[in-house]
Amino acid sequence: MSPLLPRRGGRAARVALAATAVAVASALTLTACSGSDSSSGGDDATVRVGLVLEPTSLDIRTQSGAALDQVLIDNVYQGLVGRTADGEIRDVLASKHEVSSDGKTYTFTLRDGTTFQDGKPVTAADVVWSLQQAKDNSSYVDSAKLAGVSSISSPSDGVVELQLEAPDSDLLFNLTGRAGLVLEQAATNDLSDSANGTGPYEVSAWKQGDSLTFSRNDDYWGTEPKVAKIVFRYITDPSTAVNAMANGDLDVLNPVDGTLQGQLQGNPDIELHRGKTTDKYTLAFNDAQVPFTDERVRRAIRQAIDPKALIKAIGGTGVEQGGPIPELDPGYEDLTDIDAYDPDNAKKLLAEAGKTDLDLTLTYANVYPATIGDVLKSQLADVGITLKVERVDFATWLDQVFTKKDFQLSVVDHVEARDFGNWANPDYYFGYDNREVQRLYAESIAATSQTEKEQALRKAARIVSEDAAGEWLYTATEITAVRKGVTGFPVDGGNSRLDLAGLAVR
Repeated sequence: MSPLLPRRGGRAARVALAATAVAVASALTLTACSGSDSSSGGDDATVRVGLVLEPTSLDIRTQSGAALDQVLIDNVYQGLVGRTADGEIRDVLASKHEVSSDGKTYTFTLRDGTTFQDGKPVTAADVVWSLQQAKDNSSYVDSAKLAGVSSISSPSDGVVELQLEAPDSDLLFNLTGRAGLVLEQAATNDLSDSANGTGPYEVSAWKQGDSLTFSRNDDYWGTEPKVAKIVFRYITDPSTAVNAMANGDLDVLNPVDGTLQGQLQGNPDIELHRGKTTDKYTLAFNDAQVPFTDERVRRAIRQAIDPKALIKAIGGTGVEQGGPIPELDPGYEDLTDIDAYDPDNAKKLLAEAGKTDLDLTLTYANVYPATIGDVLKSQLADVGITLKVERVDFATWLDQVFTKKDFQLSVVDHVEARDFGNWANPDYYFGYDNREVQRLYAESIAATSQTEKEQALRKAARIVSEDAAGEWLYTATEITAVRKGVTGFPVDGGNSRLDLAGLAVR
């Protein structure tokens, strides 16, 4: 998932971030936060949720960005299968699914009585059309995740079958995301500002720069939602967001800036929850360019950085990672001992590389804290590296860093789960090209057992870390503030997916 520049009217070309998720948002201010929207409790309640990531379009097919996955998937759009908070696969529009022993045939039996929000029944033809569209259109987000599917058909009424050219151990997980969403073939609504999904909530209003409102889908095929409305308010300034929560203008705030959490602690009407995420704050090296073609330089930069100090500076909302796979994903291994903080050895490596007086530029989007750049500048200075920090708007970052690969160092929050494939893609903006990593990643995809998959990923991740292909600053932990009486709000992984089917107000 990758955010795109704002566009209205016709379809704009999508820039794919090849199975990654980059957390970004447009700068905006909190408006219309009067107490008139306060939750009243019960089935008629309105829950006001403060978020950071605002979509620039609602087109779930072509508009990149974590903002859409975060609120639209599960709540408005659904697929044959979904995933639980801990990543387990669950049947949704399918009542059951079967995988052949050779891993090449996936058979889904559709659930009876499912409908789109316009009242039309979900048919196997809709499912086949939706998946085929996603596969055939490279402009659709995550289209490549269905590349290994050779045919999509409905062999009998209420049954959908996917045939694969080779086993794909990630297919079911991929179908829980955009590639697997089911849309109505006959629908004529404009996807850029409206939605016709199958989920428990409908998009009822969108005020760009302020809020997105969901209303309960009274005809939902599943368990009826327990609140009437959800109003997402988009606030990028951390202080403004915390003040809104403290003053009663929000019922939930996700996330709470770690350095400001003390302003909410002790409030008897607010509970703070700390949750796990797959948010990988990654210091990307341009591995295809000098001086990063020299492994000694890459290792020196890693050893110059003290993740503990950085995590402390951002308010403690993170854990050390040490490698490209976070704890919640398959193949995780604690790699924090590889190129651990050692500034003295970093200086030796730079001397060996003949780079004792190195000037580098860090370019990153200004939606991320200035603290990150400040800490990195100070730590690299301690080993003789002069770091120039350039914080740019995201549109500039997307064009300069991701598209043109015109950068030396960059910081990005890669939020999406199971996105290790970026390190096996030499065309990705990292510029990292390692044949053995690519082989092992392909082996993990072709694996027919979870054990084999994880073994291959673990080996590949260790190689990437030992190569010092990048520096994994930390995996974010997420603080969510929830007002007394609000229940069922997810506190793990909320920066990428918020399943609000169980949201309620007592």
